[in-house]
Amino acid sequence: MPATKKHPAALPFLFLAEMWERFGFYLILGIFTLYLKDPVNGWGMDNSVAADIFGTYIAFVYLTPFIGGLLADRIMGYRKSIIIGGILMGLGYIGLAVHNLTVFYVSLGLICIGNGFFKPNISTLLGNVYNDDAYKANKDLGYNIFYMGINIGAFICNFFAAALRNNIGWGAAFIAAGVGMFIGVIVFIIGGKHYKHADVLKPAKPEDMPMTAIMMQVFVPALVVGIGAWFIPGNIFGSDSTDAFIFACLPIIYFFASLLRKASQEDKRPVAALLAVFAVSIMFWAVFKQNGTALTTWAQYYTDREIPAALEKPAQGLSLVQDIIYKQDSVVAYDKEFRLVRDEAGKPVKEWGTDPYFKNVAPEKLPAEGATVKLINTELFQSINPGFVILLTPVVILFFTALRKRGKEPSTPKKIAWGLLISALSTFMMVAAVYVCSNGAIKASPWWLVGSYGVITIGELFLSPMGLSLVSKLSPARLTSLMMGGWFLATSIGNKLSGVLATLWDKYDNKANYFLVNFILLGIAAAIIFMMLKWLNNIFKESVK
Repeated sequence: MPATKKHPAALPFLFLAEMWERFGFYLILGIFTLYLKDPVNGWGMDNSVAADIFGTYIAFVYLTPFIGGLLADRIMGYRKSIIIGGILMGLGYIGLAVHNLTVFYVSLGLICIGNGFFKPNISTLLGNVYNDDAYKANKDLGYNIFYMGINIGAFICNFFAAALRNNIGWGAAFIAAGVGMFIGVIVFIIGGKHYKHADVLKPAKPEDMPMTAIMMQVFVPALVVGIGAWFIPGNIFGSDSTDAFIFACLPIIYFFASLLRKASQEDKRPVAALLAVFAVSIMFWAVFKQNGTALTTWAQYYTDREIPAALEKPAQGLSLVQDIIYKQDSVVAYDKEFRLVRDEAGKPVKEWGTDPYFKNVAPEKLPAEGATVKLINTELFQSINPGFVILLTPVVILFFTALRKRGKEPSTPKKIAWGLLISALSTFMMVAAVYVCSNGAIKASPWWLVGSYGVITIGELFLSPMGLSLVSKLSPARLTSLMMGGWFLATSIGNKLSGVLATLWDKYDNKANYFLVNFILLGIAAAIIFMMLKWLNNIFKESVK
């Protein structure tokens, strides 16, 4: 595709490579906790254990970009890093199909390392191709288009996951994620000539910390401290994995603080502004990433998933239907809070009853004995958010374009501040859902989840692509990929916190209070960034020409 006046020829290739990479990544996220909690074909884990593993996994997925960005900046270059990362992720996705815990954790490790090489560097490469004078004015728009590609992959993947696990099993869905990743790598290689000029190494300046020093002063201490924290008697932050993660982050956080302290006078203010935005964004990810844990649990057990009659045939034709029969049988036992009932050995027990789905179906809505009920797969609810992104991205772009023509477009920092506030409002949808369904005594309408995802999607579109754009605009040139790693470090900490919050799900008797905690966290973050807005805008005006 030839370059246009507005966008470089590299955009469609980066768009498609990222779309297929996100296809695999979000396919895994959609079924991750469902697979871990499945007592028949999965691992039969409790909600809290599955949430802890999920939170740790997505935390490390976004922690590794720190070193991946650094290696790409100074040694490997962006294209090589992206290709290596994509291959490792594809192998990791396919490895999850092996029903063995050791292979499972090794595969998660490959995905985490691969993402570290892929994720920050494709975002940085996109920013670099927009640094040409012909495209610089459309960088925000380019990131919005790129972000839509992410969400096309995230939207379609859950339909593949549902059809494959309904017809074949969990393993087929995991393999599909790997195939998608390899398609993304091939697309990226094909488009290589369009971003070769943007793949430029940025050697360290005299004031920068050498790679050997970073390894000895940051990563080795992080590894040692993290391993040591794992074996601390008892748990300081709730679990061994959480203790290890939080302590392992401390040397990396110290590194960024040192980066600020040693920065030149010219670089100090933009680096400080970025670190401030990173810190505040943690709360957004802590709430947003509960879509794979608490909100998946809500969709699975507390949401009416029965398919309307008008959609039954097309859904069956696409294999997006789970058939369950309403009859007395030997079933895995769950209590009224949908927690697995276990024997003294810790194994799930069985009882004589109906499928757990029917535990909170309103009596007047229960089917006749022996009737088959057709349910939409739980993971399909994970397509609501990316679906809204696809629909609303053009609307948001047009909205900001109209404001720009009038000279009233908010600055990138102000967009991020409004994104946090709007996201905070989304949690009230779930508070209302809890009250309407009598705290889960009866199933809630699926429209509550649709509404909640819709509101937080607007907040996401104000915040997430703007965060990537802000890093690209404010970062000193030689530190761009490293600061992109800092953005993903903040995302990583938020992701881990999302898992920590989700482990508390079963401890809230009134689920409305669970969602109110989310509102408070986002409300505090929004208040902080609005208070910093004048300072951030001044730095933005100074640094962005």
